[in-house]
Amino acid sequence: MLENDLKFLEESFKQYYFDHFDLIHVPERSQEREYGYKKFNSGMIRHISLKTDKDLHLMLMTNLPSDVFCSNGYYSFPNLPMAEKDWKEADLIFDIDAKDLNLSCRKDHTCMKCSSCAEISSIHDTCPKCKSNKLDLISLPCQNCISGVKKEILNLMKILTDDLQIDSESIRTTFSGNEGFHVYVSNSSYNQLGSNERRDLIDYIKFQSAIPERFGFNKKNDPSRSSFPDLGDPGWSGRVAKELFGSKSKRSKVITKVIADGKVAYQQKLEAMKDSIGVKIDSNVTSDIHRIFRLEGSLNSKSSLVKLVCEDIEKFNPYTEACLIDDQPVEISVNSPIKFRLKNTNFGPYSDEKISVPKYAAAYMICKGLASIPNA
Repeated sequence: MLENDLKFLEESFKQYYFDHFDLIHVPERSQEREYGYKKFNSGMIRHISLKTDKDLHLMLMTNLPSDVFCSNGYYSFPNLPMAEKDWKEADLIFDIDAKDLNLSCRKDHTCMKCSSCAEISSIHDTCPKCKSNKLDLISLPCQNCISGVKKEILNLMKILTDDLQIDSESIRTTFSGNEGFHVYVSNSSYNQLGSNERRDLIDYIKFQSAIPERFGFNKKNDPSRSSFPDLGDPGWSGRVAKELFGSKSKRSKVITKVIADGKVAYQQKLEAMKDSIGVKIDSNVTSDIHRIFRLEGSLNSKSSLVKLVCEDIEKFNPYTEACLIDDQPVEISVNSPIKFRLKNTNFGPYSDEKISVPKYAAAYMICKGLASIPNA
């Protein structure tokens, strides 16, 4: 990162933390958690123990971090190396990102930046300026992306509460500060699960490894029509029935075809369903019992937006509610072929321009790699 950009972001982040200490707290059972942080242009520093909000605020103002993290795991000795921490349990956390949904809108708000010459352009196989193939994709998610993630979250919530019998009071949802959301489950029996057991849970939620015997066929390959699921069945049986039959009136006809096509074809049909009815969670995140997650109330250096708790997921708008850097005017040099919207204001597209924008928009574009603070 260029020196001018580094200085601007450090000052902007420091001002945010000074103005918004009320949003930043150590979580419950803080003394059992591991903390960590990154600084701009440097790596991760972790295995830190914090006990109070005062300790956290001191760390923020002393180190000017780009990102702050806290473990989902609880330990006897959180400040020791991983092998010596003595793991107790871990919150169950799900990560759903817009980039994993394969939405058609993504191509409209994605550009590329050449790692060799820093040229920014629309999507090509090679850099149009230097012909390098070392290219980084940059996406500025839109409201359609956020709506897609919200739909996945609501599906996940239904499985957690209906199928897994998790109390809704034990579940909270946060905007990650960039392209997705985190769903936390705390104070539940699932906190005791190890990585292997969490992978089994992931398979269930993503509707992976479904077998015909579970949804109509028997082991003798001689299925009874009554053994196929009904649309009113609870759990995955009902979800499969809705996807397979569409309506109650079509059930008999579809079952006839499924039986005629055979078990192998039905297996393939069930496997394909994971893309349409399985929840698109990040498996690596949920299975990791030692992961450190972005701290609620902290800024995300990939966007300068805040990781924020969503009280009402359906009404939550991250591009207004999580955009909390101030609006002082800042001059930037920008090259962004993508338009975006923050705080109900439209920005872009820009083509190698020097412009004045509110600080929150400048920070967003600099974090995305689309703008810089010009030399004086």
